[in-house]
Amino acid sequence: MAAMNHCKRILSSLRLRNSLFFTQLSRTPSPNNQVTHYFYLSTILGARQNVFFSSKPESFVDIILTNDWSKQLEKGLGNLDFPVTHEAVMYLLKKLDKDPKKAGDFLKWVVKQKGFEPSSSMYSLMLRIYANRDSMKDFWTTIKEMKENGFYIDEETYKSIYSIFRNLKMETDATALKHFYGRMIKENAMGDLAKDVSELIKKQEWGIEVERELGEMKLLVSDNFVLRVLKELREIGYPLKAYSFFKWVARDLSFQHNTVTYNGILRVLCREESIEEFWSVVKEMKSLGFEIDLDTYIKVSRHFQKIKMLKDAVELYELMMDGQFKPSLGECNILLRSIAQSHPSNLDLLFRVVEKFEAAGNSRSKIIYDVIHRCLTNLGRFEEAEKITEAMRDAGFEPDNITYSQLIYGLCKLRRLEEASKVIDVMEGCGCVPDIKTWTVLIQGHCFAGEVDKALFCFANMMERNVDTDADLLDVLLNGFLSQRRIFGAYQLLTELVNKFQMRPWQATYKLIIQKLLGERKLEEALDLLRRMKKHNYPPFPEPFLQYISKSGTVEDAVEFLKALSVKDYPSVSAYQHVFQSFFAEGRHSEAKDLLYKCPHHIRQHPAICGLFGSSNSNSGKVKRFPRGSLSSA
Repeated sequence: MAAMNHCKRILSSLRLRNSLFFTQLSRTPSPNNQVTHYFYLSTILGARQNVFFSSKPESFVDIILTNDWSKQLEKGLGNLDFPVTHEAVMYLLKKLDKDPKKAGDFLKWVVKQKGFEPSSSMYSLMLRIYANRDSMKDFWTTIKEMKENGFYIDEETYKSIYSIFRNLKMETDATALKHFYGRMIKENAMGDLAKDVSELIKKQEWGIEVERELGEMKLLVSDNFVLRVLKELREIGYPLKAYSFFKWVARDLSFQHNTVTYNGILRVLCREESIEEFWSVVKEMKSLGFEIDLDTYIKVSRHFQKIKMLKDAVELYELMMDGQFKPSLGECNILLRSIAQSHPSNLDLLFRVVEKFEAAGNSRSKIIYDVIHRCLTNLGRFEEAEKITEAMRDAGFEPDNITYSQLIYGLCKLRRLEEASKVIDVMEGCGCVPDIKTWTVLIQGHCFAGEVDKALFCFANMMERNVDTDADLLDVLLNGFLSQRRIFGAYQLLTELVNKFQMRPWQATYKLIIQKLLGERKLEEALDLLRRMKKHNYPPFPEPFLQYISKSGTVEDAVEFLKALSVKDYPSVSAYQHVFQSFFAEGRHSEAKDLLYKCPHHIRQHPAICGLFGSSNSNSGKVKRFPRGSLSSA
C-alpha cells in the first residue's frame, strides 16, 4: 500500500508538471519572451529549435530531487518527452552533483532507456561527482567503463580529483588513481597519437605545410580524439592553433562537429589572445542550435574571472540566462563578488548581472544586496549605499556585520575615521553586536591611514566590550606598528597580549617581528620570541639568528641562542654544527673555538664536531656543509 501511494504521488507530480508545461504552450508566447529552465521537448512542435519553455524553473530537476529514485520514478520520467541532448544531461548532472547516487542513477537511466552515449567530458564530470568517501565503488566502476569505451582521464580532471583525495586524507585512493592514470597514459595509443598531432602543430606556424603533414597521418577522427588534441594544445598554450585544427578537421576531413566538440573548443579559446574566436564559435553554435553546457560555462566563467576578463564573463552570463540552462544563484554570487573585488569596481557590469538575474523572475538575495552595497561604499558613494541598505530592509533583510563592515571599510579608505568609528555605536544601537571581523576592519583602516595610536584606542574599546581577539587582528596591529618603524613597541604589544590574554600569534607574525628586532640589534628580545615560539609548538627559526650572530654576535650570544633553540638541556648536534659553520663562513675561527670550549663534553667529543674543526684547520676555513633545515630536530 505504501509503495502504491508513493507511486501515485510521483505520477501526480509528473502530471501536474506536464499540465503546467502545456498550459504555457497554449498561451503562445511572443518570440521575445524570456524562457527559463523547463526543457521538455514538445511532441507537438517536434523540432529542437522551436521549443518553448515554461516560466516555472527546473521541473525535471525538481521531480528527480524531490523523489527517491525508484522504478516508479523511472516509469514516470519515461512518459515525459525529455530531450536527451548533451547540454540537457550535463545540466541535470550539475544540478544533482550533491547527490552522487541519484546523479549516477539518472545517467544510467538515460543511457539504458534513451540510448544516450556519454562523452568524455560527461565521464569527467561524473568522476568529480563520485570523488568522495561514500561513492568510491561507483568512482572506480566509472573509470573501468570509461576505459572499456575508449575514453581517458584528462590531466585537468586527474589533478582535480587527486587533490580532492589528498585533502580528504584518502591516500590509498590517491595513490591508486596516480598509478591508474600513469598506466592509462602509456597504454592509450590514441593519446599518443593526439600528442603527436599537437607536437606537429606546435612546432611551426599553421599553414599549408602543417595541413599537408596532418593529411599524410590519415587520422581517424572522433569526438574523443578531437577533444584530446584540443586539450593537449590548451595545456601547452596554443589556443589559436587549436582553433585552426578545429576548423581543419571539419573542412578537410569532413568531420561534423557537435555540441561536445563545440563546448570543447570554447574551453580552449577563453583566453585574451583568442577571445574574438571564442565569441565567433559561440555565434556559430547558436546558429546551429547548440548550447553551451553548464559545466563548460562554469569553467569558462571562472577562468574569465581569474584573468580579470570581467566584461566577457558578464556577457557570457547574460547569454546563459537567455538560454535553457541557466547558471545557479551561487554562480551569480561568485560573478558578482569577482566584479566587486576588482579595482575599481565596475558598477555597470555589476548591475547588468543583477538585472539579468531579476529578469529571469528571481528576487535579490541578501548576498546580492551586500555585493552592491560593497561596490558603492568602496567607491565612496555612501548616499547610494544607504538607499541599497533601505531597499534591503524593505526586502526583509536586516543589515548585519557584513553590511556594516563594508561601510566602515569605505569610510576608512577615504580617511573618514571618526565616522567609521561611530558606525560601531550605530550597530549596537540597532542591536547588531560588532564581531571580531568588523573590529578588525575598523582597526586595519586606522592602521592603513597611519593612525596607529587611534587603532590601539579602538582595540582597547573592543577589549572593554569583551570581544575575544585573534591572531589576525594581532597581526594587523603589529603591522601597523612596523609601518611606523616602532619595532620595540610591536614587541611589547605582542608579549603583553600573549602574557595577559594567552594569545597565540601566527608563526609568520613571530618570524616577522624577530627579523625586525634583529635588524635593530635587539637580540635579547628576539631570543625571547624564539622561546615563545617553542612554547607554542612552532618549529625553530634559526636562520636570521645564525646570520646575525655570525656577523656581529659574541660567543655569549651564540650560547644564549643555542639554549633558546631547545626545550631540552641541550640542542641537537646539528644545531651546534650550524653555528660553528656560520662562524667559519665569516672567517671568525677564534670565536668558533671559544664557543667549542663552552660546549658540553659530549658535543666537543662528537665525531661530527671534531671532523668539522679538523677540516677547518687543514683547509683554510673550508668546512663541511650541512643540509639546511636540520635544526628542526633541535
